[in-house]
Amino acid sequence: MRAAAAAFFVIAWGAAGVPAEDPVRARERMVRDQIEARGVTDARTLAALRKVERHQFVPPEVAALAYADHPLQIGDGQTISQPYIVAVMSEAIGLHGGEKVLEVGTGSGYQAAVLAEMGARVYTMEIVPTLARRARATLARLGYRSVEVREGNGWAGWPEEAPFDAIVVTAAPPTIPEALKAQLRDGGRLVIPVGDDVQQLMLVTRRGPKFEEKRLLMVRFVPLVARP
Repeated sequence: MRAAAAAFFVIAWGAAGVPAEDPVRARERMVRDQIEARGVTDARTLAALRKVERHQFVPPEVAALAYADHPLQIGDGQTISQPYIVAVMSEAIGLHGGEKVLEVGTGSGYQAAVLAEMGARVYTMEIVPTLARRARATLARLGYRSVEVREGNGWAGWPEEAPFDAIVVTAAPPTIPEALKAQLRDGGRLVIPVGDDVQQLMLVTRRGPKFEEKRLLMVRFVPLVARP
């Protein structure tokens, strides 16, 4: 498990939502103090986190905390994950560029943008209609054309686009959905929080008909809803 040292800072924001501090510097500090300091080393992951404008993916009322070391509410009872957790999950799936990735739980669209910056073609699913529409609009506005957003039940995955090189689940089921495991390509990786109030972040790797499981760290995510 990586070090649990905490780093927290608040960006000063000017009038009409304009950041008083350069967001590029804010992202650099976020990556340096929150992510690299805790042991994330994958160059592709770090570069993506330095590039994606996290403040574009949160509501205006919490934009001043966009680069802080904790999750934020984004509406409809959902959250955008702590930057460090986004980094851990992105690094865990081992992208090299050109992969096909399924994300379950689009939320704000931030994780999908990070995966796209890492060179993936991203298929992302969100069950909350307002969040799905908002994320689709944000991603389109920011030019993420390699991300496709679908409103739907993440428990079932996206079978017509399977198999996937990797799957990232950003909400917690009590057990790993078999449909998602079945949609992994041989050698593909699934990263998913599993459990109830506090969960284990699991990395599942497909080896033919078998699945290797590895525990990464303890996390807390919103539940994966609408189990069939």
